[in-house]
Amino acid sequence: MTIVKHELRQGRAAFVLWTAAIAALLAVCVFLFPEMKSEMDTVGGLFASMGSFTAAFGMDRLSIGTLPGFYAVECGSILGLGGALFASLLGVSALAKEERDRTAEFLLTHPLSRTRLVTAKLAAVLIQLTAMNGLILALALLSVALIGEPVPWRALLLLHGAYYLLQTELACVCFALGAFLRRGGAGLGMGLAAGTYFLNLLANMTDQARPLKALTPFGYCEGADILAAGALNAGRVAVGMGLACLALLAAYRQYATKDIR
Repeated sequence: MTIVKHELRQGRAAFVLWTAAIAALLAVCVFLFPEMKSEMDTVGGLFASMGSFTAAFGMDRLSIGTLPGFYAVECGSILGLGGALFASLLGVSALAKEERDRTAEFLLTHPLSRTRLVTAKLAAVLIQLTAMNGLILALALLSVALIGEPVPWRALLLLHGAYYLLQTELACVCFALGAFLRRGGAGLGMGLAAGTYFLNLLANMTDQARPLKALTPFGYCEGADILAAGALNAGRVAVGMGLACLALLAAYRQYATKDIR
């Protein structure tokens, strides 16, 4: 528990910064919805003429004149990419920073097994992700209430739940990468998050690229698919969580036998 508290204190500044930035951008988007709704004829025609760009963000299958559709497109992009970047940075640095900052020698001299150390750091990562998503969801619901729109509970909970699972998967994969690294690996984590995001956009643009959706966790966070089905794609979620579990097993195994410098 001491290590968990230490990790939470150490990451407090980054947590506050990322949470505040994502939540503020989401709130701004929600407050823009009434104006967007009143200009729907002009804006809808503009988006419809953008071709592949429209398909990339799912706007060809969603109406941004409705709050769920607008939220899935505009707010989903912010929450998806912003949350993915934070989760990846959080995961990849959790274990690697001990060697990067040369604190591993001090930490590992304590009467604490490496398995318990990995578990404590993983718990700190998941606590921060859960807290961030809870705060962002609360502010999003408050913002919708403030603009006088009925709260689309099911749609918002499904969208936020999907992005929480996405962040968890990326955090676990990057956590495992951190076990193999001897430096921070921030660039690798951000590259993985950004790469999977743009891979999903590419998969949306053409039917030929559609199979690429199976390679990215953003595939089960597609707002158009979630709102149309009224549920998450259970198969893709299961694959993603299975990959996260395999990544964690690799992290435990690698760190247990790793030659710490």
